Order: sequence, then structure tokens, then C-alpha cells
Amino acid sequence: MARIVMKFGGTSVADIARIRNVARHVKREVDAGHEVAVVVSAMAGKTNELVGWTREASPMHDAREYDAVVASGEQVTAGLLAITLQNMGVHARSWQGWQIPIKTDNAHGAARILDIDGAFLVKRFGEGQVAVIAGFQGIGPDNRIATLGRGGSDTSAVAIAAAVKADRCDIYTDVDGVYTTDPRIEPKARRLAKISFEEMLEMASLGAKVLQVRSVELAMVHRVRTFVRSSFDDPDAPGMGDLLNPPGTLICDEEEIVEQQVVTGIAYAKDEAQISLRRVGDRPGVAAGIFGPLAEANINVDMIVQNISEDGKLTDMTFTVPSGDVDKALAVLDRLKAEIGYDVVQSEAGMSKVSVIGIGMRSHAGVAATAFKALADKAINIRAITTSEIKISILIDGPYTELAVRTLHSVYGLDKQ
Repeated sequence: MARIVMKFGGTSVADIARIRNVARHVKREVDAGHEVAVVVSAMAGKTNELVGWTREASPMHDAREYDAVVASGEQVTAGLLAITLQNMGVHARSWQGWQIPIKTDNAHGAARILDIDGAFLVKRFGEGQVAVIAGFQGIGPDNRIATLGRGGSDTSAVAIAAAVKADRCDIYTDVDGVYTTDPRIEPKARRLAKISFEEMLEMASLGAKVLQVRSVELAMVHRVRTFVRSSFDDPDAPGMGDLLNPPGTLICDEEEIVEQQVVTGIAYAKDEAQISLRRVGDRPGVAAGIFGPLAEANINVDMIVQNISEDGKLTDMTFTVPSGDVDKALAVLDRLKAEIGYDVVQSEAGMSKVSVIGIGMRSHAGVAATAFKALADKAINIRAITTSEIKISILIDGPYTELAVRTLHSVYGLDKQ
């Protein structure tokens, strides 16, 4: 017998037929004798509809009331799944985040989980009950519902798995695992059997949409073995109930991966913009004077490149931001011009960031050189480069994104292993 937390995303519970399919997945684990808790998202499209209603009611709405509205989507799904499970003879009960309680901070709309007392759910396990929990939500210090931001149900599931010391957390979605790159761009992309927490964190933060970044962070901190699985697989197919290695991709400690590849995957993010400040005075505090105000404006700065002039008195500062934040960033920089003392600011949208990721890069030389040569052979110009122990990110012109992804996927042999 094991303790399992199962999470189902919006496409998995899009209508009653799919909710019945989800219930079959849950019943399979219950019939195998496992203790099961389920976390659900709102039905596909429902959150967008609710967000639209709040904006229509008032463009400048109260964040606390926004949370009260958008959290209702998960409440509906949890109730419907509990009813369906009961109809199948499974002892199930739906619960909202505040009933557990999942305690959060006061940042309504983007709250962070502070604490979950697992005792409530452990008591449900002892009663033989399947707890069906509304994801994406908790309760803040002001005693009001607080939502966790987009993809927050993934975070709810991993946090609950950590709180109840689950043997594993299964994230069911519309894909059957984590791939070496986006199969829509590279048909030869392969599903990975295992990927380390660190690699998954990089892939999630660099454009892969399989898991929400915060959920991977939580899984890594609390060492929650997490499987990415497809809810559209037949719940009764052979191997679906395998306790240790069900179908999908296991996200786990690096030590669990015996044969670590040099490069694990290629991620990409479109709609990046490049901003350059020309001829900035090179003196202590300039970088803080630029990036501090940008951070205060909630602008996410990513790649940063600095070129100092030959005489060491001036520098060019180039960095990237999401394309949607360009105007806001330029407005901040314009206000700072007198203080910073730059000559001119230039911006260009339509960039893409392509990243090579792999823990094996720590112990292998020449990985970056291979990428640069492969892109040069395809006449793809590199605008900026950043690196870490397990990642190389390259900024290129947007129209070359798919060619770059396919080229790098091939040059590292990811389509052959």
C-alpha cells in the first residue's frame, strides 16, 4: 500500500465524460489498496471565463474579490468528481483549499503557500476516504480565499504530497510525459523516462509548459517523486497501476538516474525583447540603479550582457525582458535617464531564447562550442548568451526558433538515443 496524490489539469476534466475517465484512474489506485488524495483544476476554459467576467465588471477590481470569483472553478470540478466517484462506489468527499487548510501569504492572485497541516488529510486516509481537493487556492492571513496564480494546481498537489509524506505525486495532463523538446517542432522528440529536479526546473522556467515552475521548486526542496502522466491513457491498460514505474516521466533526484546524458533537452521561449543602454557611465551602483527599479515594476529581466569600452569609462548594458513588458521597461528607464546617465536606449522585440539543458554538462567540455558551431552552420546569428552549470541559453531572432531547436536537438543526438 502506498500514499499517492493525483492531480488532474483542466483539459483532463473538461466535461463530464472526461471527469468519469478521471474517476476511473482514481478508482484504479483505490482498488489497489492505496491511500489517495486528488487535486483538480477548473474545467478547461472556465478560469479564463471567470477572469473575463471580473474584468468586465470592473477593469480595476479588488484582488480579494477576484480570488473569490476565480477560485470557484476548482470548487465545481472537485464537487463533480466527488459525485462521480461516489456513483462508482468510492468513498470520496470534496474539500476546498481553506478547509484543509492550505495557508498562504496575502498576495491575492499570486499567493505563495506558507503551510499545510497534513493531519487533516491523514485522518481522511484513516477513514478510507478519497479527499478531492480544489487546487489553485488556499486561505490568506486575512481569512479570505487566496489563489496561487496560473498553474497553481500543480503547486497545490506537490505541496499536499509533501505535507502528507506521499510516496509519489502523479501530475496527469494532456501529454504523456516530458519530452526532449516540443514534439510539435521536432517530430523525433522522445519521451524521457526520468529527468532530475534541476533539469525539470530549468526546462519549466525556460519555456517548457508541462509543469509550473513553483511546483518543480517545491518538489525539489521536499524531494517529492513526481510523475508526469497522461489522463487520456486507458485507466485499465497494462502497467497503468505500476506502483514504482507507471507510464510517464519521473522527476526525481539526480542519484536515481543511473546513466545521465550530457544533454537532456532543448527548451525555447518566444516573444523575448532585447533592450540596450548605450554608453552608460561605468561606476559602482549603476547596475543596481537600472535593475532595481525594473524589479520594483515587476519586470522580469533575464539575459544580461555588459560590454565595457576600451578606456573603461563607459559600458553598454544589454538585457532581455518579455515582449509584453517592453513599453513598461522603457518608461522606467526614461525616468532614470538623468540618474543613470546613459546616451541612448534601443529596443527590439521578436527575439527567442533557445536553451540547451543537461546535468551531464557539468562534467563534459565542449557542449557550448558544439551549439555555437551548429547554429553558425545554419547561419543563425547569436545575439546574447548566458550559461549555468547545467544550461546554455542563446538569444536569436524569432524567425529562426524552430530551425535552431531542430538543429540543436539533432547535433546532441537527442533524436537517436
